Formats: sequence, structure tokens, C-alpha cells
Amino acid sequence: MNFPRFFINRPIFAIVLSVLMLIAGAISYFQLPLSEYPQVTPPTVQVTASYPGANPQVIADTVASPLEQAINGVEGMMYMQSQMSTDGKMVLTISFEQHINADIAQIQVQNRVSRALPRLPPEVQRIGVVTEKTAPDILMVVNMLSPGDRYDPLYVSNYAMLNVRDELARLPGIANVLLGGEGEYAMRVWLDPEKVASRGMTASDVVAAIREQNVQVAAGSIGQQPNASSAFQVTVNALGRLTTEEQFGDIVIKAGTHGQVTRLRDVARVELGAENYTMRAQLDGGNTVGIQILMTPGSNALDVSSAVRATMDRLQASFPEGIEYKIAYDPTVFVRASLQSVAVTLLEAILLVVIVVVLFLQSWRASIIPLIAVPVSLVGTFAVMHMFGFSLNTLSLFGLVLSIGIVVDDAIVVVENVERHMALGESPKDAALKAMDEVTGPILAITSVLAAVFIPSAFLSGLQGEFYRQFALTIAFSTILSAINSLTLAPALAAILLKPHHGAAQPDRVTRLIDGLFGGFFRRFNRFFDSASNAYVGGVRRAVRGSAVVLLLYVGFLGLTWLGFHKVPAGFVPAQDKYYLVGIAQLPTGASLDRTDAVVKEMSKIALAEPGVESVMAFPGFSFNGPVNQPNTALVFAMLKPFNERKDPSLSAFAIQGRLMGKFSQIPDGFVGIFPPPPVPGLGSMGGFKLQIEDRAGLGPDALAQAQGQIMGKAMQAPELANMLASFQANAPQLQVDIDRVKAKSQGVSLTEVFDTLQINLGSLYVNDFNRFGRTYRVMTQADAKFRMQAEDIGMLKVRNASGDMIPLSAIATISRSSGPDRVMHYNGFPSADISGGPAPGYSSGQATAAIEKIVSESLPDGMTYEWTDLTFQEKRVGNTSIYIFALAVLLAFLFLAAQYNSWSLP
Repeated sequence: MNFPRFFINRPIFAIVLSVLMLIAGAISYFQLPLSEYPQVTPPTVQVTASYPGANPQVIADTVASPLEQAINGVEGMMYMQSQMSTDGKMVLTISFEQHINADIAQIQVQNRVSRALPRLPPEVQRIGVVTEKTAPDILMVVNMLSPGDRYDPLYVSNYAMLNVRDELARLPGIANVLLGGEGEYAMRVWLDPEKVASRGMTASDVVAAIREQNVQVAAGSIGQQPNASSAFQVTVNALGRLTTEEQFGDIVIKAGTHGQVTRLRDVARVELGAENYTMRAQLDGGNTVGIQILMTPGSNALDVSSAVRATMDRLQASFPEGIEYKIAYDPTVFVRASLQSVAVTLLEAILLVVIVVVLFLQSWRASIIPLIAVPVSLVGTFAVMHMFGFSLNTLSLFGLVLSIGIVVDDAIVVVENVERHMALGESPKDAALKAMDEVTGPILAITSVLAAVFIPSAFLSGLQGEFYRQFALTIAFSTILSAINSLTLAPALAAILLKPHHGAAQPDRVTRLIDGLFGGFFRRFNRFFDSASNAYVGGVRRAVRGSAVVLLLYVGFLGLTWLGFHKVPAGFVPAQDKYYLVGIAQLPTGASLDRTDAVVKEMSKIALAEPGVESVMAFPGFSFNGPVNQPNTALVFAMLKPFNERKDPSLSAFAIQGRLMGKFSQIPDGFVGIFPPPPVPGLGSMGGFKLQIEDRAGLGPDALAQAQGQIMGKAMQAPELANMLASFQANAPQLQVDIDRVKAKSQGVSLTEVFDTLQINLGSLYVNDFNRFGRTYRVMTQADAKFRMQAEDIGMLKVRNASGDMIPLSAIATISRSSGPDRVMHYNGFPSADISGGPAPGYSSGQATAAIEKIVSESLPDGMTYEWTDLTFQEKRVGNTSIYIFALAVLLAFLFLAAQYNSWSLP
């Protein structure tokens, strides 16, 4: 073939081509994003709505259902799940296929939300329904704190919002910045229902007065054109929207004919407080504000983390005395350590290849040619990776590690064949020309076979395909570049560098130095290698004579391989020590946020006393199942010390988890546990499996809870399962207000007035907005705490009838105790309950999912079914497609070998 001949005759051209590959690869290397895994998390869009004061079931019926009916079936949707909580929030998350563009998905969901808006309650429409694409996972958390509690959490939280959040949000690679802890500022109007009623007013009157007198005014100007003649044009200002507590306190809510004036401060306490009080944040048991950094998909996680740290160092110089920051949760530390470990392995592999090549070729001239193939092929691969949108992650780097031994093979074949011809008396150039005529075809065939083995992995579907595509194609790319190098640079260098082994030519200085240092070792190695070769040839002769036995052994090994494939426990992504553990707390239904806060502090105290734990960050009131708040739940992150401080196996993440689980079980006030993090960031909040039980026949919350309980009872007894958790509870204590509509109408009481009184006093009503610190905040009204502590307080609220008399609710309504769900979930539009867990020690994730699948199938009544979600959904969706890809790889390798040898039997 003439292709290698061209480069042998023009060696500079071959060198330039390789240098260009190196330059392109080096430039691409610095542009490749760094991450733990390829971008495998499916795009998600989140729809958020608020209905203050409504219970979860009301939100599910009036908000979630209309939205789900409109959104269901949007193009590319895999599944959707919604959660409704006692704080009046609804969060609907739609997960899309991997290939769907997140921006397009957001637009499509927004269009469908717009169609459903007219069916939502007016209060929900007024507050607004937010549709936004969400980042797959939290990159890191910056904690703002005030040592010694010099400033309260509300001040620290809003200082972070005003001075830190926007600075971080502008950094490249950051998708969103969220704050966990105390909420944003709000003008809180804490009503005294007794004082309101004593003046013949209702809560609705107060709200109407605020809306009337806190309004943005556009007063215009005087002297505007057209006019007859004016030398000036002056803007007219009028105080409309209020800004301070004093101004709100001066709002006139009632004025008498004789000059009597009732102001807001006479019937309410006005203060600058928080918009909501549903969640808190702790760091090592103290108050904090957690600034959650969400990264844009495809960004360089390590660069974003470094930029956040540099920005916080710069901002810290302007912090007021008594405020500081700390970064306790930063999973990029694990990513950095993982990538460094793979990089060290890469260097070790290169070193081993160098040693092996030198050991067998025993000539620096012959060795340098295949060794040049390593940097050219590997660095050049970075350019191809950049073209295909790959990242530098543990899988793609592992692919480079495996390819090191492959990329030198072709060049060794070239060098060995050139030296063989030189031993026959050919000059280096003639030997290179003849050698390439003989090995060009085999090199192309070898490359084709190797590529055929790895490229089919790129056709795996779902999450598994996303995982292994970069690994397989990285090896294929480096192999192809190695073949190009072996057909261009290797023969050109062989014609230049190699010298005849016989004749008058004296060894050069480097050769003499190597021979002096290693000549004795090389000669002993050659004798050993010759003996081993002779023994191997003898073994082959005996094997040929007993070919039947060899074939039987081969068939036996195939059988063992098949048996092992079916017997080895199946799994998807193994659990790893990722520097942190995820803890949860679930108190009895009806538990207050203060009780949850106390339990979390006890968890922090226990965890901090455990060797290997560095710090503990917690969010009392945050649900571990999704982005909603519940007063009786908490999410806890136990950050571990670096690996170099935890070399003892007893300090591994799994050992620490086992000890903490035992200690947490001693906390009496609810279920407390700790689990490994999810193996794939962004797919679930904990490791293990997760499924959703669906009530498709409308059997109700009690039936759903009963089915969940039966499944959990059996799962607790299964040896394959551990860390079982179910969060749905249908017996949360509630109060039922039954209005006697006949009595209400007979006494001239409007039902709308009754419902407004309940919502305003007990549910925290959003009135309108005000401006302060250059921002816009909300005005919220609610009865002061002491007027909403007991069930009897509801009956003492008063409404006005048509005659102007104040009627207590107890006269027209009865208040009774009842129970119901404290959180309502929908999965794909059906009421659902979630169950999660993991494999017991000694079992794989595949065995665990098979066990729970059998239990669920046997336990569910008619009208109910189940679906997998999060990582397990992806695992089940892929199924056993890897078997077919493996078979395809074997078939392609066979076909390429058959084409090479022109025979069906030789392959």
C-alpha cells in the first residue's frame, strides 16, 4: 500500500501531523469539563405552586390534578411526580428522556401549565405558578453563620440573599443558587382576632385596607406636552407602596364619623419577619444558612467549585463582624480525589508500558518509537472527546488507562517487522518500506476488530448507554489514533532512528550506557524468555496432539462463564465512599418543627463524636423525599474526613454508617437512620432502590397506607433487604371544621366570609408587596401565635353577619379531631406512596430489587400497582440489553477476522 510509503519518504510530514494531533489534544484537554460521571441525569422541569393554608389533599385535588392532566404526555416525558405538603406548597417534577433539550422541555411544560391556569384557585393564580428547569444535583453548600449567635438566622439569611446569592449566581457554570434556612424578609402582620372583632371588623376588612393603602401609585407629572406654554415639567410623587413597619402600622382600617380612627397597629403587631417558618438549617448543631449551589449540566465541576471558593474569600472581606462562612458539603472533593486516583493509575500504566517495551525490545531506538505512540494517541484522543462533547470523568479516564496497552501494540508490530528485515541486510528505509507492505493490512484489521469490540457499547440504551458510551468510545478513539500513528509516524521514525544490528557500525553512546547498566539483566531475562518460549511451544505441540481434550476444556470454560454470568449478583452502580453520608429523621405525625430541631441536634452531637466524621449539616423541616417542607422530617449530611485520615477500614464510610445507625436507633422520638449517598448524583436522595405504589382505583389514603404497611412488614423479614423506609402516613392528626350551612345562612353569615377568616388567621395569607433594600418582598397576614395554639381557638374566631353583628365560629361550626395524610404524593397522576431500601450486606442491588419486586407483586390488592423511579427506573428500563451488545461485539469481531483471513473457520 502507498499510504505508509508517502510518510516514510516524507518523515517531516508525519512528524508535523503528530505534532498537530498533540496540539489539538492539549488545547482540548483544558476545555473538557471535569466530573465524576458523564452527564447521565435526565433533564427535569419543576412546576411549583403555593396555596397557603390549604391541606395536602386540597392542594392535590385543586392544584396538582389539573396541572398533571395538562402536562401528562408532553413530548419526551419519562415520568412525573408531585408532592403536596402541609406548608401549602406543591412541587411537580417532570423527568424527560436523556436526549431531550431541557430548555425545549421547559417551554413545552410552560405551555401546558398555561392551559391549566384558569382551572386553579384564584389565590394560587395570584401568587403565581413557576415553571423552571432544574439542575440535577447540588454541587456544594456554602454555610453562612454567626458565631455566638450575634445575629439571628433571619438576618444572616437575608444578608446572604442581598450580598452573596447574586454574586454567586453570576459565576459561569452555575444554574441556580438556593437558600436553606430562614426565609426571605416579609412584612408580617400578626393579627389580634379579639381586637379586630371588638371593633366590628373581620380579618378580610384588614386585608382589604392593606391592599387599598399599600399600592404602587403612578401619579404622572405636570407641565407635560401638549400644553399652551410651560417652562417646566415636574414629576408628581405620592406615597403609595409602603416600606417600613411604622408606615404599615399607620394604615387606617376604620374611621368613624366622629373622628375615631382605627389603625393597623391597634389590632395587629407589625414586624419585618420571614415569609415562612417551615424550615431551619444547622451546622454542627448551631444555626446556619445553607447556600445551595446548583451547577449547569456540562460545566466543569472543579472549576465551578474553585470559583465559588474564590468568590467567597473575596466577599468575606466585606462581611460585617460576627458573620463568616464555611464550606462543609462539597462533593467535588471526592470527584477531585477520584480523578487524581485515576490520573495516578494512568501514569503507573504508562510507566509499566515503558518498562515492558524496554525490557523486550532492549534498544532505546526501537523502544522510543512505540512509546511515542502513547502521548500522541492519548493526547490526540482529548481532541476527539471534545468534538463529541465528552468530559473527563472516571469512566473516560479509565478508558484511557485500558487503552495504553493497546496503543503501543501496532507500533511494536511495525518496529519488530522493520528490525526483522534489517536483520536480513536491508537498509532501515528499505526495511521500513517492505515491512509496511506486509503489516499495513494486519494493523487495519487489528484496529477494526478492537473498535468493533468497543463501539457497540455506544448503542446501549438509557442510563447504561450514557454511562458506558464515553468509556467505550474513548478506547475506540485512542485505538484508531494509534493505528494512524502506526501507519504514519512509526514507519517514518523507524526509517530514521533504527540502526543495523550487524556490520561495522559501532553502538552509540546511549546504547553502550544502557548495555553497561542493564546488559547483564537483559541477558538473564533473554535466557529465561527463551526457556519459557520453548516450554510454551512444547505445550502447544501437546495441545495439538490432544486437541479433543483442549476443545472439551474450552467448552467447559464457556459453560463456567455462562454459569458465572447468571450466578454472580447483578448490580448497576456500586456504592462508594463519597466523603459523606445521608441521614434522615422522621418523627411521629403531628410533631412540631421544634421537636424535629431537637432530634437533629442530638443526631449532630452523636455523629460529631464518631471518629472519622468532620462536620454535620442538617435541615430540620425539609423532606428527604423531595423539595417540600414537613415539620416532622429532617435531612442530615454527615461529612467525613479526607481519605488520608481514614485509612483504617474501621473509618470507612460503610463502617461509620453501621455504627451511627446503631446509635441513632437509640433516639426515642421517631425513626432516625443514616444511609450511603446515591451512587449517581441527581438520581434520588439516598442509595438503593425506590418504587411508588399507585392507587389507580381511588381506594383512598387508608388503603394506600395499609398496602404500604403490608409490604414493609414482609420486606423487614427478607434477608436480601435492608434500610427499608416508607414515608407515607395517612393518620396525621388533623382538625375537621364542619360548618352548619343552614345556621350560617339563617344568621346572615356569608360562607365566603367564614372561609376567608379561617385562611387569613390560620393559613398565612399573601396580601401584596412592598419594597426595601432595593428588593421586592411580600406582605403576609396571620393571627398571632397565641391565637392559633389550640383547637378551641378556632371557635373563638368571629365573622360578621348581614346585620353587622359579630358571630363566633363556634355558633355555626363544630370542630372535631380527625386524621389524614400529612403529605400527599402523585406519581404519573395517581395517588402514590413511596418505598425505598437497599441490599443487605452480602447481596447486590439486583437481588434486592428482585426481592422487593416479588413482595410487592404478592401484597398489592386489586386496583393498585407499582412503578420504579429514580435510579431503579433506569436500571429496570435497560434490563439485559448488555447481553445483546456483548453478543453483537463478538459477532462483529468474528466478521472482521473472517474478512481479514478470508476464512470462516480461522476466526
